[in-house]
Amino acid sequence: MENKSFFIETYGCSSNKADSNIMRDILKKSEYEEKTFNEATFIIINTCAVKEQTENKIKARLKDLNKLTLKNQNKRIIIGGCLPQINDNYLEKIKKIIPNYAAIIDLNTIFDISDILDEILEGKKNLVVLKKAHLDKAMHLVDYSEGKVTGIVPISEGCLGSCTYCCVKNARGRLRCYNPNNILLNVEHQLSQGIKQIYFTSQDCSIYQYNDIGLFDILKEINSIDKDFFLRVGMINPRLLINDIDQIIKILKLQKVYQFLHIPIQSGSDDVLKRMKRPYLISEIINKINDLRDKFPYLTISTDIICGFPGESEYDFYKTINFIKWLKPEILNISKFTARPGTIAKNMEQLDSKLIKERSIRLTNLFKNSLKTLNLKWKDWEGRVLLLHRTKNKNQVFGRNHAYKNIFLDDQNAKVGDFVNVKIHEIKGFNLFGKIIEK
Repeated sequence: MENKSFFIETYGCSSNKADSNIMRDILKKSEYEEKTFNEATFIIINTCAVKEQTENKIKARLKDLNKLTLKNQNKRIIIGGCLPQINDNYLEKIKKIIPNYAAIIDLNTIFDISDILDEILEGKKNLVVLKKAHLDKAMHLVDYSEGKVTGIVPISEGCLGSCTYCCVKNARGRLRCYNPNNILLNVEHQLSQGIKQIYFTSQDCSIYQYNDIGLFDILKEINSIDKDFFLRVGMINPRLLINDIDQIIKILKLQKVYQFLHIPIQSGSDDVLKRMKRPYLISEIINKINDLRDKFPYLTISTDIICGFPGESEYDFYKTINFIKWLKPEILNISKFTARPGTIAKNMEQLDSKLIKERSIRLTNLFKNSLKTLNLKWKDWEGRVLLLHRTKNKNQVFGRNHAYKNIFLDDQNAKVGDFVNVKIHEIKGFNLFGKIIEK
């Protein structure tokens, strides 16, 4: 086993994945070698804290890793990500779960990862490395492995919201937008490596503002780059839809930006939204979504719903059911509410977990049934598709079109990373199936 070897295990959102990409790149450029879990000396666990279910999964993983270090002293465990930072006592909780940890690092320490591993190799252990200085993570230019098609560019960190259920802000803090010059250089660097699909990521892309440069300004600049690629904009707060729909329309009109909108509504009840401190009304959302769909009939909408928020009555949930029936989102992320540490919602009167689960199942079934007819409009559609990766079926390739739709092609000669012309001939729920055509 080589000492200078590492393995990164990542949980959670694309921001965490972007952090892992940066650490991986820094370590490789510092003569550390990426290995499998069994082969690596350093195991870096990049944690997530947004859901209790994920937290419990990570805690169980850390317990197993602690047992592993007792059997194999060559294994060094580094814990990073949001979990150690979501509440004042979580750092101590992590230490008790895995007392044999080599280091615990925070979100502002990822640029120092190779130095930290060097110190551990020199004999140091139980390091806790926390920094107050915030990083501009867009300034680090990641070199991807050959054949990589999808890249991630972080554009900001933190948010301006005060949602009563969210503990992530405790870890990532208030909004810090990255320098647009760094973002542009990052995109150009990735495209020069053959990246064809870029994800813009942050806790809330809609509030990007650097001096007088807003989200549309930087996307317009990127759209003008003389390369063939797609760009997906991450989560958009509903307030931008209400306050500045014109900016969203301008963004969706950009040729290289997916006609895809991830807008986390969270509930169909105004009363529940008020308790969540989500500052909008469902009627406002409906009016703006109608406007968008008039202009972009193939727009793909993704939303998030929390089932069982404290105080959610059956009538509140009925409103959510009706809203989802109307919205007909192509992607629906359903969460069963769990009280998170350090949040206002934790001190509210909680609903019974069985009731929360039952509501989650009802909403899931509603969504699954909607998929039977939701995508029928795509039958016989023709257009360009970016081929992203092969599936478990060696003769099949997966791609996306301008609206971020799942498209499968049975073509053993199709090359990942290419744009091809496709005609859709079959619809199966969420997935579209097509054939390459000549134009």
